[in-house]
Amino acid sequence: MISASKPQRPTIGTVTESPEDLAVALDAVGYLADEGLATAGFLAMRLHRPLFCEGEPGTGKTSLALALASALDLPLVRLQCHEGIDAAQALYEWDFPRQLLHLRALEAAEGGRLDAETAERSLYTERFLLARPLLRALTAAPCVLLIDEIDRADDEFEAFLLQLLDEYTVTIPEYGEIRAEVPPLVVLTSNRTREVHDALKRRCLYHWLEHPDLPREVRILRRRIPGVSEAMAQQVAEAVHRLRAMELLKPPGTAESLDWARALLALGRDELDAATAARTLGAVLKYSEDLDRVRAKLDALFA
Repeated sequence: MISASKPQRPTIGTVTESPEDLAVALDAVGYLADEGLATAGFLAMRLHRPLFCEGEPGTGKTSLALALASALDLPLVRLQCHEGIDAAQALYEWDFPRQLLHLRALEAAEGGRLDAETAERSLYTERFLLARPLLRALTAAPCVLLIDEIDRADDEFEAFLLQLLDEYTVTIPEYGEIRAEVPPLVVLTSNRTREVHDALKRRCLYHWLEHPDLPREVRILRRRIPGVSEAMAQQVAEAVHRLRAMELLKPPGTAESLDWARALLALGRDELDAATAARTLGAVLKYSEDLDRVRAKLDALFA
């Protein structure tokens, strides 16, 4: 077995003794977690269980992993899932061009006479191993591993993840077993474009992220954009909450709230009215059908 831990680094979670401590640590790096999310994150650290986060796009799932890495002073390893992703893209590959050059160099050094067994052993070493995100997470642990948008991957990739999330171990046939003695803090995210299988969810703690309520969204805007006034943050947050209540194809998330406030600041605006909203809706709405629906009701929205 090849141990991949780095004992000189702290164990995950030693800097936080309670969910409240974690909420304070996240607050310090600009992420405002409510009680439920802070508790879920704390338990994920203490129980060494992955945290599976579902919710609408823009509710802060990916940002949570980034904030955890920053708050805990840990490296972040990110695996962005997509349709057709496989183990080679996520775990490791062998550097075949370099292996071929190595064989040619050996052959030249030995005058064309190669011992096949010796040559084969020299090919499958760390020198030629290309670590992809999952393998990097095991060898860099403790770290935060973000498996982003797992709902975009297929069933086979989910099944591949099961052993890794159970044991934080992978076996490379030509190389050996790699185990992280300090498990990474794993955050999986899903926008629920499809249902993720129960076998994967059972291995995780689960948290559903809602859009923030109005006071918390105002706090997020004020925290993330220091130049925005209290009045402007209130206006933007109220407008976004009204938009979310409409039947839109893509209701705006917190990321869009931030973009809208930044756009208004860039234009030198100090208030959000119907005319200004009409000019800047592209910062908060991403579908032409939504733009048309909202423009038809702007006067009523800002009455």
